Amino acid sequence: MRSLFWRVLASFWLAITLVAGLSILLGHMLNQDAWILSRHPGLHKLPEKWTQLYESQGEDAAQDYLQDLKRRYHIDVQVLNDSGEAVVRGTFPPRAAAFEARQHDDPQQLPWRRLTTEYTSPKTNETYLLIYRIPHPELDAWHRQSLLWPLSALGIALVVLTLFSLLVTLSITRPLSRLRSAVHDLGQTTYQQNSLAQLAGRRDEFGVLANDFNRMGARLQSLIGSQRQLLRDVSHELRSPLARLRIALALAERAETAEREKLWPRLIRECDRLEALIGEILALARLDADVGNAEQIDLSDLLEHLKADTEQSSTDQTVQVEVNPDLKLLGWPNVLERALDNLLRNALRFNPSGTPIELCASRAGELMRISVRDHGPGVAPEHLAQLGEPFYRAPGQTAPGYGLGLAIAKRAAEKHGGNLILENHPQGGFVASLELPVSAPH
Repeated sequence: MRSLFWRVLASFWLAITLVAGLSILLGHMLNQDAWILSRHPGLHKLPEKWTQLYESQGEDAAQDYLQDLKRRYHIDVQVLNDSGEAVVRGTFPPRAAAFEARQHDDPQQLPWRRLTTEYTSPKTNETYLLIYRIPHPELDAWHRQSLLWPLSALGIALVVLTLFSLLVTLSITRPLSRLRSAVHDLGQTTYQQNSLAQLAGRRDEFGVLANDFNRMGARLQSLIGSQRQLLRDVSHELRSPLARLRIALALAERAETAEREKLWPRLIRECDRLEALIGEILALARLDADVGNAEQIDLSDLLEHLKADTEQSSTDQTVQVEVNPDLKLLGWPNVLERALDNLLRNALRFNPSGTPIELCASRAGELMRISVRDHGPGVAPEHLAQLGEPFYRAPGQTAPGYGLGLAIAKRAAEKHGGNLILENHPQGGFVASLELPVSAPH
C-alpha cells in the first residue's frame, strides 16, 4: 500500500533536511574565516602541503610553493615559528607590513583580509603559524563563485520540496474534494456508485475510505429504495381495506335497521384486518430502530416457548422441537422471537393437519441455523428469490396474509448479521431458516 502517511512523513523529512542544510550554510557564512580556510582552493589543506614540502625538500621548495600561490591566487603568505620568526622569506612585502602596522587600529581600511591558522607537524611536532592576506577583489570574486553551488543546491531543494509538497497536497485535496462531492450527492439521493471508482482503485488510505464509502452509499441507497418501495406498497395495501370500509359504510347509511345490523360484523372484520396490517407494517419498521444491547439467548427456552404459543393458537397443529439444551446465541430476544413466530405462523397456513411442524436449531462453527419446516406444497422455484420482499406473495397462494411475515424474518436475520434462507425440502414441504452468527454484530 502506498501509504499517505509515508508521503507526508517524507515531505516533513525533506523540509527538515533543507532547513538543516540552510542552517549549516548560514553558520559557515557567519563564521567566514573558517569558511574561507576550508573552501578556498588556494588555502584548502595548505598548511599540510607546505609543511610536508618544507620538511622534505627544504626552504627553497617551500618558498617556491608560496610564490606559485601568490601568482595563481594573489594571496600573500607568511610562516612563523614558535618564536615569531619567519621560517621562510614568504611573499608579504616589508612595505605592506609597515602599512598594515600603521592601520592596526582600523583594519577595515586595509585592502586585504588577514587570516591566520596554526599547524603542528605530525613528524617533528613543530608548530607553525601561517598568516594569509587575501586582496578584497580576489576574495569577493571567490565569494561569488563559492556561494554559487550552495545557492544552486538550495534553489534546487526548494523547487523539489515545492513540487513534492504540491503533489502531496493535491493527493490529499483532490480525493477530499471527490469525497465531498460524493457526500453531497448522497445527501441529494443522486449518488452514483461509479463516481468514486477511480479513487477506490488507489492503494492508500483514501482508496480504503472510498471503498467503505461505496459500500455505505450502496447500503443507504438500498435502504432508501426499500423504504420508498415499502411506502408505495403500504399505500397500495391500505387502499383495499379502506375501500371496503367505505363501501360498507355507504351501504350501512342507506340500509334499513335490520340490514344495517348484518353489516356491523363486516365492518368489524375490515377494521380488524386493517389493524393487523398496520401492526405488521409497524413491526417491520421497528426492526430498523435501535433495540438496545444484545444479550445471551437460551435457544432451548425460546423455542419451547414458541412451540407452546403456536400449539395454543391452533388446535389441530403440533410443533416438534429439536434443539441442544446448551445452545446459546448473542442477539436480541424480542427480534428473534418475532421472526420465528412469523415463520411458524407462515408454516401453520400450509402445513396439513396430523403432521408436525419441525422447529430445529443447530450450530456449525460460528453459525447458528434455526429452521422451520412445514409439509405443505412448497413454492415454485422461480418465486423463491422474491420471497421475503415486503407484500410479495407467490402466485396462486390462497392463504390469508399480507406478505410481511417473511419480510420481518429477513430483516431480523439481517439485524443479527445473518440471512434468511428459503428453500423447498427434498422430501416435500417448505423450509425457512435463519442462519445467524453466534456473536451479534456491533
